Amino acid sequence: MTHPRILLPAAGLVALTLWLAAALQLLPLPLWPALPFSPGAMDLDQIRLAFGLMPRGFIALLAGACLGLSGAMLQAVLRNPVADPTTLGISSGAQLALVLATIHAPGLLAYGRWPFAMAGATLAAALVLGIGARRDFAPVTMVIAGMLIGLTASAVATAVTLAEGQYLLSLVIWNGGSLVQQDWSGVRALTTVLTVGGLGAAALARPLRVLSLGSEGARGIGLNVALVRLAAVAVSVWLAASVSAELGLIAFVGLAAPALARSMGARTIGQRLALSPLIGALILSVCDGVVLAVAGQSGEMFPTGAVTGLIGGPLLIWLLPRLRGSTPPGTEAAEGSAPRLRRPGTVLVALAIALVLLAMILIWIGRVPGGWAVLDWQSFRDFLPLRAPRLIAAAAAGAALALAGAILQRLTANPLASPEVLGVSGGASLGYATVVFAVAAPGAVALGAGAMIGAALALALVASFTARRDMPAERILLAGIAVSALSAAVLSAMMAIGDARSWAILGWLSGSSSGVGMPAAMALASVALILWTASLGMTRWLGVLPLGSEVASGLGLPLGRARLSLILLAGIATGAATMLVGPLSFVGLMAPHMARRIGLARPVDHVTGAALIGAGLMLAADFGARMAGFPYELPLGLFASLIGAPWLIWLMMRSPR
Repeated sequence: MTHPRILLPAAGLVALTLWLAAALQLLPLPLWPALPFSPGAMDLDQIRLAFGLMPRGFIALLAGACLGLSGAMLQAVLRNPVADPTTLGISSGAQLALVLATIHAPGLLAYGRWPFAMAGATLAAALVLGIGARRDFAPVTMVIAGMLIGLTASAVATAVTLAEGQYLLSLVIWNGGSLVQQDWSGVRALTTVLTVGGLGAAALARPLRVLSLGSEGARGIGLNVALVRLAAVAVSVWLAASVSAELGLIAFVGLAAPALARSMGARTIGQRLALSPLIGALILSVCDGVVLAVAGQSGEMFPTGAVTGLIGGPLLIWLLPRLRGSTPPGTEAAEGSAPRLRRPGTVLVALAIALVLLAMILIWIGRVPGGWAVLDWQSFRDFLPLRAPRLIAAAAAGAALALAGAILQRLTANPLASPEVLGVSGGASLGYATVVFAVAAPGAVALGAGAMIGAALALALVASFTARRDMPAERILLAGIAVSALSAAVLSAMMAIGDARSWAILGWLSGSSSGVGMPAAMALASVALILWTASLGMTRWLGVLPLGSEVASGLGLPLGRARLSLILLAGIATGAATMLVGPLSFVGLMAPHMARRIGLARPVDHVTGAALIGAGLMLAADFGARMAGFPYELPLGLFASLIGAPWLIWLMMRSPR
């Protein structure tokens, strides 16, 4: 372990230099207050230094150490090099619980934020571990489950934040992981947390070393494997939830610290548990120093957690080749063969008729101040111009997302693939946000182009990385989730600026069809129709690619051109749809899977059935978003994700056959 002798002191010197530069810019050294600090005897700059910048420097070290230790313990107990509080959804669960408490039960926060953060983190961890236990804690399965649950929790937290405008700025900045301090209470709290967590880690170091031999081997020498796992996860959750309660969501420090510890030569679990907290403390301190340096005299423009989030995506992609192979839930091998209809045309016609009838019913019925009502003929004619555009747009968006999902599932040979999972929606969000910040008063064409280009670039990034390494399908899913995490981190930094552009992006992220006119609706419907037609022209590729690259090459399929064409098609479909419904709806996951389960197995039938089912799901979501909170309208993307999240959890909780 020679590298730490050079790298760690160098990182510590960088962190100290950045903090000192910020402190000296605030107040020259001769004017620094002496201990003990007495606010009554200080001027404003001295108070800002003694009760703001100084505790901030300490809390960066403490929080980074807590997260580094939490990640190291999770990686040790799960034998998973990409496990950390972010990738397993623990931090997002704590974030959601705190957002809900802040908005709906602020009086309970008088007892502290820790109980809510702990409850949310524990529930998220229990969900992920429940899924993992059914798959023998396979590494890829655990991370896919954790990050999908984390994405869902973050989406719900964002939508709830949007619904309460008066909390918007503070919650957005807090969600990004701000280290701003006003006193020393946070330092005292995290000192206690780190002390307790460190003692727990020291007590568990030897059992974790035994567990590294494998579950069967550990049981054979008398180790209570279940108890050790429970204790290690409990300590990890305690550390991560405490940081979330104090500072908000700080991403990927727990992933980076153990990875760097291993690269520096820490081979044993004891060495990693000792070195990871130190590295985590330095990572967060350096990131916070960068934020302070960029802020300068103009004030802090984005939270430190947004900077640490930028580490996670590239690091997770870099770690992918080091994962052990595993079969994630949802693969063909795990689920068994799906039924195959002899006459799929009858089912497709029935789905099309049901879609038309559903649209007519949803136009005809609605809520009025006195309750539910069925429109008479004249009222129907009056309301048709108002309701028809949004229903057409919702159906078209659902069909486009379903088409993208069907294409991606066949491209990766994995029914868990979807635009949300493979980073396509995240890329579309980032493209949209880039146009909002780069172009003054951007129009619909510019925003749509930005979303489509971002979606295609994200998927191209995933495909180029995985194709070079000939990785199995589950690695492609994980690479896509990494791209989603990176996109979310950049968006968090953008939105934390807190101006009108942040509001515009946050409003778009939740999705709404209320402002869609007939020209825009027909344009989106035309895009969906063109994409469906194009996908029918690629049915041979869609039928052969799930068989594997070797079989496809042997059958003369132009792999490079086929993959690139399908990537562009899925990117365009996702970019067009997310313009309306936002980036997270899970329709692209549910609709193709439902089409397959009812027997639409052939590529033409699968793609067509998925499009019809996706249109129906989005019509139902649009109706629910309008009616559930009458007279106020809920975000369309949120309502669709609330339909998709239970489906996703059920799908991943199923035992393999």
